[in-house]
Amino acid sequence: MMRPAESSSSLGSDASGVGNAEFDPIQVTDAGGTTGQVTVQKERASWDNKIQFMLSVIGYAVGLGNVWRFPYLCQQNGGGAFLIPYFIMLVIEGVPLFYMELAIGQRLRKGSLGVWNSIHPLIGGIGLSSTMVSFMVGLYYNVIICWCFYYLFNSFTATLPWSSCPNDGPNGTINMECAQSSETAFFWYRHTLDVSPSIEEPEGIKWWMALCLLLSWIVVYGCIRKGIKSSGKVVYFTATFPYLILTIFFFRAVTLEGAGSGLKHMLTPKLDRLKDPTVWMDAATQIFYSLGLGFGSLIAYASYNPPKNNCRKDALIVSITNCSTSVFASIVVFSVLGFKAVLNHEKCIHLHELAHNLSEVIPEHNCSLENQLNQAAEGTGLAFIVFTQAIVELPGGPFWAICFFLMLISLGLGSQFGTMEGVITTVFDMKIFRRFSKSILSGGICVTCFLVGLIFTTGAGEYWLKLFDSFAGTVGLVMIALMEMLAVCYVYGYKKFALDIEDMTGERPGWYWCICWNFISPVVMFIILVASLVFRFMNPPTYLAWDRHSGETVSREYPTFALIVAGMLAIAGILPPFVVFLVRKCQGKLLTTDDEVSEAELRRVGTASSTLPMIARETKMNCDNDLEPIEESGYSNLNTVTSVSQLELSLPLRAKFHFELADD
Repeated sequence: MMRPAESSSSLGSDASGVGNAEFDPIQVTDAGGTTGQVTVQKERASWDNKIQFMLSVIGYAVGLGNVWRFPYLCQQNGGGAFLIPYFIMLVIEGVPLFYMELAIGQRLRKGSLGVWNSIHPLIGGIGLSSTMVSFMVGLYYNVIICWCFYYLFNSFTATLPWSSCPNDGPNGTINMECAQSSETAFFWYRHTLDVSPSIEEPEGIKWWMALCLLLSWIVVYGCIRKGIKSSGKVVYFTATFPYLILTIFFFRAVTLEGAGSGLKHMLTPKLDRLKDPTVWMDAATQIFYSLGLGFGSLIAYASYNPPKNNCRKDALIVSITNCSTSVFASIVVFSVLGFKAVLNHEKCIHLHELAHNLSEVIPEHNCSLENQLNQAAEGTGLAFIVFTQAIVELPGGPFWAICFFLMLISLGLGSQFGTMEGVITTVFDMKIFRRFSKSILSGGICVTCFLVGLIFTTGAGEYWLKLFDSFAGTVGLVMIALMEMLAVCYVYGYKKFALDIEDMTGERPGWYWCICWNFISPVVMFIILVASLVFRFMNPPTYLAWDRHSGETVSREYPTFALIVAGMLAIAGILPPFVVFLVRKCQGKLLTTDDEVSEAELRRVGTASSTLPMIARETKMNCDNDLEPIEESGYSNLNTVTSVSQLELSLPLRAKFHFELADD
């Protein structure tokens, strides 16, 4: 039921022109014979079943970061001790915001832009920020998938191409660049990326990367072109296949020589590391990004749920599944890395024994197992250099390579579906795009992303991807999440939000949710935001560039033009809420007077068109004549009339009808 206190809010209005879904016209005829069209909303798309929704959200939340980011953080920040701040941040930051986004999307049944406009037009920029960040992240995230496709194609060989250095040097000698680095690093930087020396030297588009990127966007478009009706079918594979591969890898990895050493190195708690504030910051940010908070995708997914769905239970299940997957993936990763470390340790010892009579003896400490285990990596370095080196040593290497990169592709696609759904749902809900089908809109967005993403297929593509990853979705996401929580608790009102949840689930949020939403979580996110900004200013951004002469990466500072782009990316994720607030505030003061309240304003009528005449007569709407029955032949599956922007009446009808706010 709509409570009286809420009637002054904008839940029933749509100042931005944001609607719920698709719209069809019906005819309204008054007693005088005047006929006009009323645009009435169709039934919003919905999930086929609960399993489909849960798999979609799990596939979105569980991504590449669970495999190549969490293990690195765990190893670098105190091993098993890192799990303490990690789970504390999950409880006080991750789960509460996850629950809030699911609940608000399910309550208002709109995308991110529509939700915040509905709560109050002045904060509508929050949804715009979410859409911008999702768009920018989607641009480069699909490039990682395209890299995985390239490695997958190269895995269908008897001998993996990154298992040895090519003999293309002078007189058939071994390639010196490869000899100075490693086989896997050479294949990554030279064959895959054909990387340039710096971000200032793009060296043109690499055609093989452009084709793989095109393939990635074709796959994404084919799966999301009809929204959840198409992506909801694909998640049965993309959300479950990674767990199958991880399980296969698990049983193989734990039986490898050195697996115990790897696990011991990762999990041995170093409690003194808990005194370092950066450990707590890493735990907070990992929880934040791992769950996919602030992108608007969770709001979009939840908007397709039935109103009575138990969103609290969903939030708990998905959050626990996500974090459990991170721990499970870490066991697999460090079992394999332990195997690699033992092999390298034995090779080093053997080399030391061969060289013991030479004048330059290899220092023994370089051969220590601990030193080998400390050479961990994250991100692309872990997936395409370190882990591929371990795969080469496994019997049946091509099989394991195919499994590994299929797993990464599945993980990446699941997250990419969610990220792009946050963009497409918002665009589809905009009034200006209502006349286009979802397939056309999805295609247009994917084509745009592909064309812009060609910058990542140049020789400097990896450097640009690092810049986007560092600035497009970091500070902006934390700012968005903080504003979301403040908007729900202090603009919409915590008490009203709690009553909404009680209406939906039959159970009111307890004291834990109240404390987290109102106090603890906002404070934690504010600290993260301030610390992130301070870190950015105190540490000038740099990137690792490949030096082909030394066969290793070197740190370089970003040039001025790259820093300008970085600033624009950060501003694009932060500025929209402030711009929208100022513009709408100024418009309200300069252009609106008390006399300008429209006489023909039609507010939300929570009814289907078939019951609209009955409600119209019962509430004695302000019409000159009685309202005649609505002609709705050939129209089915009507849901609700949500706002004045969704009701298009001719001018004579606008002067006659005044729909009062009805309970829904």
